Amino acid sequence: MPEEENRGSGTIPGGLGLDIGSIAAVRRITVCIPCYNEATTVARVVAGFRAVLPAAEMVVLDNASNDNTAAVATAAGARVEQVHRKGKGNVVAWMFANLEADIYVMVDGDLTYDPAAVSGAISRLTAGNLDLVNIARIPVHGQDSRTGHQWGNRLFQWIVRRMFGEAPGDMLSGYKVFSRRLAKTFPVLSSGFEIETEIIVHVLEMRLPWQEIRAPYYARPKGSTSKLNTLSDGVRILSFIVRLFKNEHPLAFFGVTGLLFTIAGLVLGVPVVIHYFQTGFVPKFPTAFLAATLMVLALLSLAIGLVLDTVSAGRREVKRLVYALYAPPRMPSNFGRPSR
Repeated sequence: MPEEENRGSGTIPGGLGLDIGSIAAVRRITVCIPCYNEATTVARVVAGFRAVLPAAEMVVLDNASNDNTAAVATAAGARVEQVHRKGKGNVVAWMFANLEADIYVMVDGDLTYDPAAVSGAISRLTAGNLDLVNIARIPVHGQDSRTGHQWGNRLFQWIVRRMFGEAPGDMLSGYKVFSRRLAKTFPVLSSGFEIETEIIVHVLEMRLPWQEIRAPYYARPKGSTSKLNTLSDGVRILSFIVRLFKNEHPLAFFGVTGLLFTIAGLVLGVPVVIHYFQTGFVPKFPTAFLAATLMVLALLSLAIGLVLDTVSAGRREVKRLVYALYAPPRMPSNFGRPSR
């Protein structure tokens, strides 16, 4: 059988020992499928996930498509919700705010992800009381992932690890499983494809439990085109990471800024001070004024960092308190038993 027909077949990996119908019976699972012009693939995505999670709700989030994505998804039996403000971040914000579930599965509607992997991801989430399972991509063919995307993914992974201490192997995977407590306590700030990075940074900064598994990643079928732009989207993601670092670690961010101002001020000011002690004159007054200004800016940067660090700590405490109000995703004792 051709590979394209095998995708979405719903074959469950062996050895899990799970009754997937039973999972949906004891916990509400919603499969959320953000789509923008995915009429050629969305029906097969819905069918693939329904085969693995027959009792789960299939929700297609149509993000202002100008083809017949909504009609095709409706014909496939999915519930279609319109999100008119363009951008994947806006879709995720709407999804978490308006959809009610105990477990959320987010997957792109382009038929590149393997539905069979969702059973293992849900098992990890519930057995480990996790809030996120990130499903990393294993390209089935070398040409399925553009070189620019691969290098960008590695670069962002390296940057996030240096800034926030750790990072998953696939920063930008669009295939994730969330607990309800993460979905309902995550203040989405991004509007576009940087949402995957924001989710990871939020989980790392809040010290939420998460794991990563790997699953096949297929090429888009003929007639389906990618909406990503390697350069422009890469710049947006990079700038957003810096913004998140400034928001979450303002003392470090403004401390580095202050250090740079200090170094520049010393380089310019020390010769002027030495000359003054030797001669009693300041022959380069503009340089002296600039050096003094840079030192003032260094002190201001440090002061701003200290104030914002206190504010950031307070925000983090409030988010932790709200997060603690929600129950963990662990299954009841009858999880995995045949449903009656």
